[in-house]
Amino acid sequence: MPRPLRNRAAACAVGAAVLVALAPAGPTAATSEVFRPQLVTVDTPTRADKELLQTLGLDLTEHAGHDYVEVVLHSADDVAALARAGLGFDVRIPDLLAREAENNEVNAAYAAATESSPLPSGRDAYRTLADYEADMAALERDHPDLVERFALPHRSLDGRPVYGVEIGRDVRGPDTGLPTFVMLGVHHAREWPSGEHAMEFAVDLVENYGTDRRITDLVDRARVVVVPVVNVDGFHLSRTDGGLVDLRAVDGGGTASILATPGNAYKRKNCRVVDGQDTPDGSCVLGATSPGGYGVGVDPNRNYGGYWGGPGASDLFADPTYRGAAAFSEPETQNVRELVSGRHVTTLITNHTFSNLVLRPGGVAPDQVAPSEGIPLGDPYDEGALKELGDAMAAQNGYTSQHAWELYDTTGSTEDWSYNATGGFGYTFEIGPDEFHPPFPEVVDEYLGAGPYAGKGNREAYLLALENAVDPGAHSVLTGKAPAGATLRLKKTVATPTWEGSIQDTLDTTITVGRDGRYTWHVNPSTRPVVMDRQVETLSGEPLREESWTGTTAPLQSTDREFTITEDADLFEVVLDWPTPDDLDLEVYRRGADGSLTPVGSSGNFVGEKERVLLQDPAPGTYVLRVVNFASLTPTWTLTAALFDAEPSVVPGLVEAWTLTCERDGRVAQRVPVVVDRGQQLRVDLTACGRR
Repeated sequence: MPRPLRNRAAACAVGAAVLVALAPAGPTAATSEVFRPQLVTVDTPTRADKELLQTLGLDLTEHAGHDYVEVVLHSADDVAALARAGLGFDVRIPDLLAREAENNEVNAAYAAATESSPLPSGRDAYRTLADYEADMAALERDHPDLVERFALPHRSLDGRPVYGVEIGRDVRGPDTGLPTFVMLGVHHAREWPSGEHAMEFAVDLVENYGTDRRITDLVDRARVVVVPVVNVDGFHLSRTDGGLVDLRAVDGGGTASILATPGNAYKRKNCRVVDGQDTPDGSCVLGATSPGGYGVGVDPNRNYGGYWGGPGASDLFADPTYRGAAAFSEPETQNVRELVSGRHVTTLITNHTFSNLVLRPGGVAPDQVAPSEGIPLGDPYDEGALKELGDAMAAQNGYTSQHAWELYDTTGSTEDWSYNATGGFGYTFEIGPDEFHPPFPEVVDEYLGAGPYAGKGNREAYLLALENAVDPGAHSVLTGKAPAGATLRLKKTVATPTWEGSIQDTLDTTITVGRDGRYTWHVNPSTRPVVMDRQVETLSGEPLREESWTGTTAPLQSTDREFTITEDADLFEVVLDWPTPDDLDLEVYRRGADGSLTPVGSSGNFVGEKERVLLQDPAPGTYVLRVVNFASLTPTWTLTAALFDAEPSVVPGLVEAWTLTCERDGRVAQRVPVVVDRGQQLRVDLTACGRR
């Protein structure tokens, strides 16, 4: 956990000291003197601090809390960036390369001592890309009526095919309208457990079909699609280089000279070497010249169309969260887009590491305003149901269930696009507490559950998600009569908002009517969540209570004022103002019964920018408001604390329709507009399709 908040001057001093200590001796320095990647905990007690951190071009992890974000530092320049920004940090893993070597030793010992692990597959070590492809081929070979392996439409930038498996009874027969559950892994190259869990769930369903009543029933009622490795190029580099690291490398010999600085074990992005342009196959490994290979490529989980180009995604190619030249510019995201747009994916899980989180939409705080829309984003239309399922899944694995934006603002992510564009529920699982690819025994425990969650874990959470996928109350159902053998098509072409504009999405799905001339089609609602009613909260006009102070504070000193909250309030706002273009900072603490101070918010903007802290649903108690004179020569200030109620309001939405067509012999014989809501079953008679 992060240490107590400290002021910017202290942060700069500590950061500078670390920078001097860790700077490499130069291009000819011995391998042992080169800066090695670190995992650090950066203090971000306010939303403003998180927003500042996202502008620094650093490699942010998905492990964060209300007052910290964990970050991978790949170079001394990264350390300097934190120091310049005045963000304090603690080093949690001082040498990720050494940690990689330790994990490899643990993995080797586990594999040597284990004939078959408790996992459904019995594996005792991380898969390579070739292992994934072989395992998917074996599932199809051994269970041809239940499993079909397929290649997604777009090869990777390095020319590799991307494979998935579809699981279902009579999987090679025509699509008869069953709901689809999608499981994805390895968007980010270094997040190896995300692929392992996706693959193990596929094996679990297949191996237990016919013997486990619950699994058999679920597979009979759905089509399950698993793509364990979305980012095949990046994963191949990360897995290959990560497997090479050994203690010789840590000691300055062995493979370290091969692995660049320090290779791709902690690569995040895909293999886009030149922005917006394809390059010859095999270029990725040659272009990975930045520390850890993280500076090259596009972050696939910032490249989806939902509010693409907004907060939490960089427009700089070298940044770890680079969003790409355009929405869906990358083959990885194009593959998922076409997969989801061509089926009724009623529930989707995309796996990542790490943080022990179950994240649900939205990716951006509800009070943010996208320029493309001009109104606050608000909470998702289905917030109640999304939260209920998220909480239920988190109860199985011990994770925290929360909105994605509560980690930090993110745009262009998988489930935000899939949910907003199709209405199918979507979640991100952040697997494991503290590492991108921990020792393999931890992967086993996370999947099957350990300690108080033994026998549950992510396996049980995934099964709950699959149950939601087949539940008619969680999506929509169309029924009726139509000519046997006819093709039914649901289609619409819509505008999906990006942050500053929009893109065109086409949702186009088909089924084949059975011999009895009846059909039951499990579909997503006709109206997309992105255009439905949205609930937003705004400050009430007058504060419930307000108190102001004026004063002066000597340079590099601080002044405290106290404010006690006894009443219920939705928001607590503290504003620090001063008449000159100098630099004061604001820190807010809550006083404990023992007199200790716990930081709950801070604001440390750049010179000339005033400071503001906003706390939601503040707990009763005494708060200490601290004015810090960071660099003000005329330190006269005004401090105002105020409590507000928030006024909820609903922004009216739109109603959209599917276009349902009945096609015979390649021509449209009947066309019907269909409006259907979540949980609704609608009968649509298409017998006219059979008339000449």
